[in-house]
Amino acid sequence: MKPLMIKIQERDNVAVAVQDLPTGTELLPGLVTRDPIPQAHKIALTDIPAGVLKVAAERIRKELLPKYPNVDGVVAVTHPCGCGVAINAPLAPIPIRAITNVIRHPNFGGEIMVVGLGCEKLTYDRVLPPEDITPENVLTLQDWAGHDAMMNAILEMAEKKLKKLNERRRHAGARRRDRDVQRGHGGARRRADARGQMSRRFHARPAGAGNEMVRRLSGCRRGRPRCHANPTPGNKKGGLANIVEKAMGSIAKSGTSPIVEVLSPAEKPTRHGLIYAATPASDIVCGPCQVASGIGLQVFMTGRGTPYGLDISPVIKVCSRNELKAHWFDLIDIFAGAVATGEATIAEVGTEIFNMILDVASGVREPYSDQYGFHNDMCIFNPAPIT
Repeated sequence: MKPLMIKIQERDNVAVAVQDLPTGTELLPGLVTRDPIPQAHKIALTDIPAGVLKVAAERIRKELLPKYPNVDGVVAVTHPCGCGVAINAPLAPIPIRAITNVIRHPNFGGEIMVVGLGCEKLTYDRVLPPEDITPENVLTLQDWAGHDAMMNAILEMAEKKLKKLNERRRHAGARRRDRDVQRGHGGARRRADARGQMSRRFHARPAGAGNEMVRRLSGCRRGRPRCHANPTPGNKKGGLANIVEKAMGSIAKSGTSPIVEVLSPAEKPTRHGLIYAATPASDIVCGPCQVASGIGLQVFMTGRGTPYGLDISPVIKVCSRNELKAHWFDLIDIFAGAVATGEATIAEVGTEIFNMILDVASGVREPYSDQYGFHNDMCIFNPAPIT
């Protein structure tokens, strides 16, 4: 029988089609083509990096995690920086910074586990210092011969990390801010979404800001969005006529404290207080950018409702409409509509939110998104070109 594919090296996980292969062609036992593959085109013999990690993470959850009750969960954080990314492009430092900071996120307990393919441009030295690039912390898929060896290596490394993490104890109710133990990260309030506050510069100059902070706030308007533009269809249905009106609500929700620092996407703060995190407006990338900046949890205000959640940091959802309370009674964590109807004061609802923040950070309570496992993908923001 003529070979259907060839591998340059026996250890390769990619082969080349010797002839045109129709859909459904069995290349190896259990390995069948899902699409037609033309002659000389490449064939992935295993799921490579992102797919491998998702499968491995699921196996870790099922096979290993039950043995370690003091560990909440396992998260596979993938990224788009493969072999075709412009790694030295002017905006490439943004996703690199995000990945670097997520690796060190306090909710991971300080244990490093980085898996790479072996030929990508985002090499270990771009996200880890030299002292952390060790066999205990990094694993290269191309070093392993075949699927089973590769998967077993990942699970073996993961179990060593789980054993260390399982020795930690969360002090429920004590509300400590131990970064290695708690899911909470105290000391800084953050306001993100550059589009949602694009008109703030017309209304408030940060107290004691100085020229550098004003320059960074002004830089949030890159791309020159139109202030008269309409927001999303859901926003319009909820009574917001344009983006300026939406921005007014964002400003009101941020309170009256002075802004002490402005962050670019995925930057870590250096000060305590009200921090403006200039992220993209989309929840899907805004949340991961805030995670990379170090949030231990997120308080998410919604007018229309969303099942959005994050795997790394718990998301507490707050709604302002009693209709949404009645409709999504088991999806929204806190209902602030009672303030508008006179049934509660801002201080009372604020205290309720504050207490839930402490309870979630201490592991006493889980927000609904965590209870149901509603977790969006960790979408690493990458404004750099992919070649």
